[in-house]
Amino acid sequence: MSGSVPAALTELWQRYWPHCPPVGYKLRDPYRNVWVRFHSLPESKRYAEDESEYAVVLERYNMVLDELFAGGDVYVITPVWASEAEVPPFQPDADYWQSLLVEDDPDPDFRTYCHLFAARRSWRHGCLDELLRDIADDKVRGVLVTDIQMRRIHHPYDGGADVFLTTSEERDRTRDRHADWLSDHPSGL
Repeated sequence: MSGSVPAALTELWQRYWPHCPPVGYKLRDPYRNVWVRFHSLPESKRYAEDESEYAVVLERYNMVLDELFAGGDVYVITPVWASEAEVPPFQPDADYWQSLLVEDDPDPDFRTYCHLFAARRSWRHGCLDELLRDIADDKVRGVLVTDIQMRRIHHPYDGGADVFLTTSEERDRTRDRHADWLSDHPSGL
């Protein structure tokens, strides 16, 4: 990633999501008006127990990802959480984007940093299945998948995905297409 790309990513993020750092679990509150949460399994079951349930999890993730990103490129943003400000080495197909001090504590042993890495990929159904399965098993956390303009965000987690759209109308259309994947909880969680 050339030096101008991290700056461009930061500029895009600030244009569309200025009230929150690029940390998935922090997006919901400031962007509730464009947020919807989908559960990965029927009856809000959190973890798959067999291959047929993994097939449902991956199909739900991919169906929404296809609706958001089919025919385009995406950024796959992966955090590395650390107690040190020094950027750790990462996978060869992702480039360092930025570091965030997420938990500032007077004691350096209790500070938490989030080092973000971004990889640009052509979206195709199933191209992230290995990563999505690790997310579903809670082996990986905090991944964001965005279009290259960063206007739409898919934040998968173990149990579902938080999706952030461009408008409340787009959110409503997306939510209505997958109404049987929604929580019964009044807050949508």
